[in-house]
Amino acid sequence: MQERKAWHTNGFGAALLGVVAIVGAVFLFIGSDDTGFGTAGYVLGAVLLLGSLILFSALTIVQPNQAKVITFFGRYKGTVTDSGLWLVMPFSAKSQVSLKVRNFNSQKLKVNDASGNPVEIAAVVVFRVTDTARASFEVDDYETFVEIQSETAIRHLAAQYPYDTYEDESAVSLRGNADEVSGRLLAELQERLTVAGVEVLETRLSHLAYAPEIAGAMLQRQQAEAIVSARQKIVDGAVGMVESALNQLEARGVVLDEERRAAMINNLMVAIVSERGTTPVINAGTLYN
Repeated sequence: MQERKAWHTNGFGAALLGVVAIVGAVFLFIGSDDTGFGTAGYVLGAVLLLGSLILFSALTIVQPNQAKVITFFGRYKGTVTDSGLWLVMPFSAKSQVSLKVRNFNSQKLKVNDASGNPVEIAAVVVFRVTDTARASFEVDDYETFVEIQSETAIRHLAAQYPYDTYEDESAVSLRGNADEVSGRLLAELQERLTVAGVEVLETRLSHLAYAPEIAGAMLQRQQAEAIVSARQKIVDGAVGMVESALNQLEARGVVLDEERRAAMINNLMVAIVSERGTTPVINAGTLYN
């Protein structure tokens, strides 16, 4: 079932006509005997009153960013999305559906990631109804449907990726590739919610953390990884600086034998890599004494 436009026309004229019909019916009921209409006056008044009831049953008000789904004795006749006072099919049921953009903030879900580590994850889903027919007739309650499908998609997505990657930096992780993960969540959620006539505008992870029982151990691991990575960068930089220093000495005609060269490399590496300030030792003799 897909949304289609329902027949509707301006309702102000119909409302005015209904008021006039009611006034005329009251006049006929009160003054039929005096005016000479008699029984015909009562009949005409009843007809006018019935006509006004039919007109008022066909009137509906549509607020901005809302829609009215029109059904007539169990059959879908269309949707009115234009705001204002409208005249539609008489004696029809008119259910209201909001077209506004809404947010759904999921609860913190505890899920095992691709590595088997328990993590806590939550997301914000921004959505709106684009097909009122599907939202009204394909699911019982589209808002509840969005909530359940969002949490299901979040659980499924979290199980597909590790929380973090420690060896392969090019691999996709929940923490390191938040934008990519959010994009895949949006695509999966849109596929699930199309049946309900809902468009997903944006999805974002609002919470991501290790579960409390392993948070301490994982924090130590992250700190160790950071220390090793920093040390690696320091060593790479130190090697480049030592190599540059030796090349500059050779370019200026300073020739060192293998032992002096090794001693200089050792001293420079210690001075650059050491965490604490180095203490110089003055050698008054020669390297060989």
